[in-house]
Amino acid sequence: MEELRKVSLVLLIREGEVLLAMKKRRFGAGRWNGVGGKPELGETVEQSAVRESEEEIGVKFGLNDLEHVASLRFYFPEHKKDWNQEVPVYLVRKWEGEPIETEEVRPQWFKHADIPFGEMWPDDKYWLPRVLAGEKLEGEFYFADEGDSFERYELRKMA
Repeated sequence: MEELRKVSLVLLIREGEVLLAMKKRRFGAGRWNGVGGKPELGETVEQSAVRESEEEIGVKFGLNDLEHVASLRFYFPEHKKDWNQEVPVYLVRKWEGEPIETEEVRPQWFKHADIPFGEMWPDDKYWLPRVLAGEKLEGEFYFADEGDSFERYELRKMA
């Protein structure tokens, strides 16, 4: 199987709440998600998580603040296979600054019971509640289209 593009995903959490960001442009526009993105040349996926969080929502934290909670792989149909990606998911519990809106995203805090799964990637409802409940997961999602549904998925506790 071909090597997948690595893309970081960061979720800031505080007591009973998670910070999601409404993506305003490019890949994932119109969906709530965490923040993060692709590493730049010479950058690790963890370094990209730190940099992208500052660029997208204006918060600062260090590499040691990243808690790796999931490794997810996403596969799209042949005509969108350049969207295939491996996504390490990180929780961050302490940071400097308050999340701000930027050209890329509009952040908002959600209570765990009020997460807007209908406006998110369809896979999120399967793994996000489990991660927020303290599980560490790995899995694969095979999308049937451009991200609105998937054919199948496999999700298991991280080894």
